Amino acid sequence: MTSTTTDILTRLERYYDAVPRSSARAEDFGPLTLFVPAGSGHPYYARPTLEWTGAPATAADVERVRARQRELGIPEAFEWVPDMTPGLRRALEETGLAMQERPLMLLEDDGSAAAPHPLVRLLAADDPALPGALAVPQLAFAELGTAVGAAGPDELAALIAAQKADGNGSVERVADQIRAGLSVVAAAVEDGTVLCAGQYRPVSTATATEIVGVGTLPSARRRGLAVAVTAALAADARARGIDTVFLTATDDAVARVYARAGFRCIGTAMEASAE
Repeated sequence: MTSTTTDILTRLERYYDAVPRSSARAEDFGPLTLFVPAGSGHPYYARPTLEWTGAPATAADVERVRARQRELGIPEAFEWVPDMTPGLRRALEETGLAMQERPLMLLEDDGSAAAPHPLVRLLAADDPALPGALAVPQLAFAELGTAVGAAGPDELAALIAAQKADGNGSVERVADQIRAGLSVVAAAVEDGTVLCAGQYRPVSTATATEIVGVGTLPSARRRGLAVAVTAALAADARARGIDTVFLTATDDAVARVYARAGFRCIGTAMEASAE
């Protein structure tokens, strides 16, 4: 691994540690840190403790974290970059967790120069498209892949209505984050229907940010919308002075899509979870 890559990954590690702290508390488990969501917020993960200099995490350390996650009723989930914490996978595997490797991708210096797409806009907190922008990725990730799928506007409308009836407050929570400058959401909207959406979360203490949750309504795939939404988010991040923009692709096929938006693979992001 080159010194340049090490420097980039160090910036990513700082971001991974900083981004949950605005909406979660950190619990110390020595070589591991568990982020616990406040209230009904987004469930976070455990990950290597930033700048830890002690002994590497063991299976016993992992089991302590998992016991705490079960006690709290949150997912038994861990995320890390193996280039930065190479021994963690073995400790996690010893406890029986399932592993998932995903391409870790960085925006090249000239990768945000794509022309704006006519359907894509950044959403204000009161934008009527916000509920759809938060619902579309759920339908996308329920029907993985890049091929055109079945779920379309009817399924999206039903999901939005169900979430409104459920009253879980996710739209209001993200709207508050947008107002506070803690979240930026972009969406492709056609005739009032959100076809693709994604977001990133700026952190004032970090020079990096991760584009997350980019998903296209399955029936609207193969139109270049994910690339357009990603490019809009990347351009906004760069305009805010964020020089390290990255993302984690679902798989190699999706990574090829993001390559068209100027991203290149710099490593692997790992996830471990209880099956």
